[in-house]
Amino acid sequence: MLPMLRLMFVLLIVLSVIYVALSIYSRSVRRRKLAARWDSKEVLTVDRETFIERGLRKYDASFRRKLILGVYIVPLTLIALIIYVTNFM
Repeated sequence: MLPMLRLMFVLLIVLSVIYVALSIYSRSVRRRKLAARWDSKEVLTVDRETFIERGLRKYDASFRRKLILGVYIVPLTLIALIIYVTNFM
């Protein structure tokens, strides 16, 4: 039991690092897209920083941002499924 808990602890640390890296990367990609959209002169109602901040606030509340949580859900679900199948089927 102790080795499995140690494995889960290490797995959660690794998944947390991956989650943070993906979050930072995804936010930077969104920021670049918003800046490119503003630079294309498509939106001229507000200044650039305000436009990017509003877009990032919308992104933070979006479903796409929540999909990154799959980094935790998918591996842990697969491990639980494998343990169930090997022990009870």
